[in-house]
Amino acid sequence: MGLFNKLIRNQNKQDFSSWLDRHLSKDLSASILAFCFNIYEGSSHTYEIELVGCASFDDYDDDWACDEIFATRDDLFSISRTRDIAHWEQGLSIVIAHVKQYLADGKYADKLKNARAVGVGFVDGNIEIIQKGVAS
Repeated sequence: MGLFNKLIRNQNKQDFSSWLDRHLSKDLSASILAFCFNIYEGSSHTYEIELVGCASFDDYDDDWACDEIFATRDDLFSISRTRDIAHWEQGLSIVIAHVKQYLADGKYADKLKNARAVGVGFVDGNIEIIQKGVAS
């Protein structure tokens, strides 16, 4: 990976944390049982990420992510596709890496960790559970 792509990836990580801080700093409903980071392929050669809080969670049925009671749909986070993250698998990997980093040292990571689960996935695909919380 070139120096430019490393700088872009690091900037994305910092911006991602700031974006999450802005949303997780709010008073969120106590009814949120799980969170999902939905990924969309944007029309401007980007990956668009939305955080949703859901009122249910099911280990065996990804439709739990449709039971949303909170969403950042009006404020998506964008990651530009580069040569290193051109394919959807690479886009998924970079979003998972950002979420895991936030879970490790994010200012409001406990809000995510205290949910039953945190998942990441494309809206038309499977959800990868990357964190099971204390409430599971």
